[in-house]
Amino acid sequence: MRRVKVSLSWSPTIAMSWLWGLGFFYSMHVAMAYGWLGFFAFAIPNAIGLFLFGHVLESRGNDPGRVFGAIQGTYMGLLLAAQVFAVAVTAFAFTRYVASSLLGPGAAVMTVMLLLVSCAVGRATTLVQLRKVHAAYLCAGVAAAALAFPPFGDAPVRALPPGDIDALFLGLVLPTLVGFLLGPWLDVQQWHRAVEIRRAGGSVRASYAAGAAGFFVLLVINAALARAWGGEGAMASDGIVNYHGSAVAAMAGSWHRYALLAWAAIAAVSTFDGAYQSIRWMTSSVLTKSNAPLLAFVPASLVGSPVWPLLAACIAWAAASQAGLSMMYLMLPYATLLTGGGACLVAEVFGLRSAYDRSLCWLLGLASALAFVVGYTQSAWLLALSPLLGLAGALPTVARRMAGGREAPSPAVTAPAPAFEPEQVVALPPPDRICPTQAHGFEQGWYVMRLTPTYDDTNSVGNVYFANYVRWVGKCRELFFNACMPDFDLQDTSFYVLTKSFQHDFKRETKEFEDVVVKLRIGSHNRKFVTLLHEVHGLRQGLLGKGEQSLMFVDSKTYRPLDIPRSIVSGFLPHWPKESPLTLRPVADGALAG
Repeated sequence: MRRVKVSLSWSPTIAMSWLWGLGFFYSMHVAMAYGWLGFFAFAIPNAIGLFLFGHVLESRGNDPGRVFGAIQGTYMGLLLAAQVFAVAVTAFAFTRYVASSLLGPGAAVMTVMLLLVSCAVGRATTLVQLRKVHAAYLCAGVAAAALAFPPFGDAPVRALPPGDIDALFLGLVLPTLVGFLLGPWLDVQQWHRAVEIRRAGGSVRASYAAGAAGFFVLLVINAALARAWGGEGAMASDGIVNYHGSAVAAMAGSWHRYALLAWAAIAAVSTFDGAYQSIRWMTSSVLTKSNAPLLAFVPASLVGSPVWPLLAACIAWAAASQAGLSMMYLMLPYATLLTGGGACLVAEVFGLRSAYDRSLCWLLGLASALAFVVGYTQSAWLLALSPLLGLAGALPTVARRMAGGREAPSPAVTAPAPAFEPEQVVALPPPDRICPTQAHGFEQGWYVMRLTPTYDDTNSVGNVYFANYVRWVGKCRELFFNACMPDFDLQDTSFYVLTKSFQHDFKRETKEFEDVVVKLRIGSHNRKFVTLLHEVHGLRQGLLGKGEQSLMFVDSKTYRPLDIPRSIVSGFLPHWPKESPLTLRPVADGALAG
């Protein structure tokens, strides 16, 4: 019973978070332009797409937190782009179709004010707290919508349009299906909610079933509201009549328009606050584990601030408004530009081994968006087929699957990357290529140190003493540091480099006068730690041993742990691994060794 109660308590925020500009105003448009048949053709796939997100995500037995943790770094740009367009559509539609009719030039100012207040709410609350706020929003919004209806028995102020199904409507069927089925998977707000629902002990499937049903009811309310008032459409710059704001225009001179303004403002705020909170949640998680050298110079809190995506949304909103476009042009990315990456993301959640090529997906997505724009005004066939061009970005994933590639583990249970590459990948240069006059230096991405053991290095039975391997690796590391940072001075440095852990796996032994090569390189790194990998080779015995060490950095006066210092980043930058895992493998706590 408790789980059911917890699950249902999330349904209001799910419904409100999905009622952004697209759902709120486009439901009015299709209900007016194409009647109830057109409305249900829009609303049913929209609600089903939201329902399937929760149903499919949990039906695979996945933990949403682990799944999202595995994909968020790869798809962060895609997810941010989806949020940018969601906020832009909402701000554009609220300003154009409601606020401007009541406030004139002050409409944009009101929208910005709502955006800032919403961001403040998102900043000051957690998602669990925001869930309760959205429940209150829902009650107030439905009450405002009820007040916006004309009195019973009154005829529509203006006649209703014919509502005939035309070629444009048919051309939008496939883009609508693609956009609504992929849309929730691209919405970081829905991922955030799914993670918190699971953490609170609720059922993601039940929450999204109830949320989708509630969302569908809200769409019906808006459609009925538009039909009740009637009204005429407005011609957009592309020559197509839009009915998004027809109800507001029909309410001219009536107090009902203020009730509709309140309802639309509540719907907009519930999008803005969730967007701020979820963007912050995702970027802080990704950047905390990021190995980007830029973060050594710019604070992660600045780089990952939700302000930048929201600013981009405002720029898109202003550009669309200045060009006199309709809301359709801010909606189209969900059916075109973002579809290739979205399909790859869904495939990865389903366990397929994704071959996500960002450049390919964005290029095909742009071509798809262009085809949509041309088809929207000139060719229903081109409009209908435009999503297929964007979905072609997922063809490498499909081709890999059809070629017999094995199904990948679900991201929820994907094993961490191994700490070492196979031994055969990095081969020791043959003896005839080793210059005897160069004792150390960089070769093929490794820092190499050569030496010849003597009797001084052996134990009582004639083998090299085990501790000498550790000593040689330490010497190689110091030479590597000196090569990367020749100006480093221990007397005036602002930081110290400490060894947090050291591990070595002994493979074989060697003896005196058998040449040895010690190799060292950067294995992985994040904002605070650098992991160095090392190998020790004997020119006769082969691999003698290998291991790794974790380095940390502390203030030279207070010994307070630091992010990787700038001078380290600058010196190590040419030698960062080309492909390194986003996170370091956890290291057991213990005393630090210098």
